[in-house]
Amino acid sequence: MVTTPLLPSDYLDLVSPLRAGADLRGRIEAVHPETGDAATLVIRPGRGWRGHTAGQYVRIGVDVDGVRLWRAYSVTSPTNRQDGRVTITVKAIPDGKVSNHLVRKAKPGTLIQLDQATGDFVLPEAKPAKVLYLTAGSGITPVMGMLRDIEFDDVVMVHSAPQSQDVIFRNDLHDLVADKKLRLTELHTDTDGMLDIARLDELVPDWAERETWACGPAGLLDAAEEHWTEHGVQERLHTERFRPSIVVVGDGGEVTFSTTGKTVDADGATPLLDVGEEVGVLMPSGCRMGICFGCVTPLKAGAVRDLRTGEITEAEPGVLIQTCVSAAAGPCDIER
Repeated sequence: MVTTPLLPSDYLDLVSPLRAGADLRGRIEAVHPETGDAATLVIRPGRGWRGHTAGQYVRIGVDVDGVRLWRAYSVTSPTNRQDGRVTITVKAIPDGKVSNHLVRKAKPGTLIQLDQATGDFVLPEAKPAKVLYLTAGSGITPVMGMLRDIEFDDVVMVHSAPQSQDVIFRNDLHDLVADKKLRLTELHTDTDGMLDIARLDELVPDWAERETWACGPAGLLDAAEEHWTEHGVQERLHTERFRPSIVVVGDGGEVTFSTTGKTVDADGATPLLDVGEEVGVLMPSGCRMGICFGCVTPLKAGAVRDLRTGEITEAEPGVLIQTCVSAAAGPCDIER
């Protein structure tokens, strides 16, 4: 009666938002620039945090212009960090609402929502004798978490970025090289061009013998998967994609968001998540790459196409779709 219309826990949240039993949150304690468009955020997680495995990612909820948006970022700190903090490293992407906010506007003291860490882009329990990390751009972030967590006797990295100043964690990588804990091939695509996977025979002659973790743009990962398969060693390649690989373009059509009463024409290549956000519909989201299922929404009518596989899903009672990897395949009605 005293706290109505709020609950007692709402007042406790004001005093101790990171307490045990509260919704999982974190407090940003520091923001460290890495490059001109990337920064590492040091986060103190609430007491409900269960830790992470090197290579996993975490979904965070951030309030941007009064709207809570969720995104997924790799954890870049080791699992045994002494102060209990975790770090994520964010690269600002063009028109990225959350990434630009975190890199350029986030301040120490800011509270964010957290989910527990998840993902299967992790190292095995049995330590491989020889390791290769194949990365490009911000694809280095989950691998940096691995490098900081476990030392291997024989580890090689091939990393690509436009220029030397664009290499995230460049000083850390070269420190590992100086300590003889890493052999690094650093490629600059502005001058060297895109990495031709066939060059691995030259850069890492024994690549086929190595357990490999690859993360980066879809083109790199597609080429790697094809290369490893051709040589019959696909079981040694582990990949992590930050964006789904779009293989089929749908037909497009009129999209109705029945809950909010908004209607818009959409093409067959734009995810319904983006379509809704563009017209001001509050769309749930998470990883935005079809992994976390944070964007799942009922399809009331019509049909949609999975941008990864081309598979058509038609509306029927109880059908749910992932809006981040689905596009209109004709007129459709989304329950938002």
